[in-house]
Amino acid sequence: MQRTIETATVTATVARLCREANFNLPPDVCRSLEEAVAAESSPTGREVLAQIRENALIAATEEVPLCQDTGFTVVFLELGQDAHITGGDLYAAVNEGVRRGYREGYLRKSIVGHPLTRVNTGDNTPAVIHTEIVPGDGLRITVAPKGGGSENMSAIRMLKPAEGVAGVKKFVVETVERAGPNPCPPIVVGVGIGGTFEKAAAIAKKALLRDLGQPSEDPAAAVLEKELLREINCLGIGPAGLGGNSTALAVHVELYAAHIASLPVAVNINCHAARHVSAVLPAAFLR
Repeated sequence: MQRTIETATVTATVARLCREANFNLPPDVCRSLEEAVAAESSPTGREVLAQIRENALIAATEEVPLCQDTGFTVVFLELGQDAHITGGDLYAAVNEGVRRGYREGYLRKSIVGHPLTRVNTGDNTPAVIHTEIVPGDGLRITVAPKGGGSENMSAIRMLKPAEGVAGVKKFVVETVERAGPNPCPPIVVGVGIGGTFEKAAAIAKKALLRDLGQPSEDPAAAVLEKELLREINCLGIGPAGLGGNSTALAVHVELYAAHIASLPVAVNINCHAARHVSAVLPAAFLR
């Protein structure tokens, strides 16, 4: 039986998620920060991590933004193939939710409507929306605000297949090293390997949504994640770039099929405010 989902419900849900994502660090991120405090060798690094945790507590308690950069609103939609959206355009409903959420939450509006003339849209729209058609009759909405500082440090490279795993590791570590303190470490590193130019970037972004430290289901990718995390944390950048061994909280690698002549690799860096929150419409929908 086809399930109906009203666009008004989508708008209200997106508005709520925009506020929640900017006020609350996800539990997995809070847990990783606690673990980082225990593992950090630098006294300065430990102090920075303690301040990050205190900041998160204040933000959640006072319902104020974790960071002054409340981000470009990135929205992931997993739409069940048997669901029917009624009452208007789905993407318009998402953008209206962003508009309301940022207004009601007193969140900074950071989006310019034209990348060259640079005039602020005044409501943080349009969102970046990624849609995936999945089995089922519901809609999963994930809102992941992405700050400009960490996004600016991301990169993509079309490697030669002969460069192999060693080439992938070299590019990822060099990207993090070049970023230094700019993306507000400790960071989360999303790595997309395979596909085409745009597919690698998309899966690198989606990799940031995985619970921190949850290894890839692919054995080779899981090994690569551990090796990359170890090498990155040996760079000495540390919390806030002030030195230490907690440069990254996690490295998440996502894979996709590749052309015989290509080895695309994308690195999407997230700051310690790895904001993302999801909701399911209706609540009974499970993927």
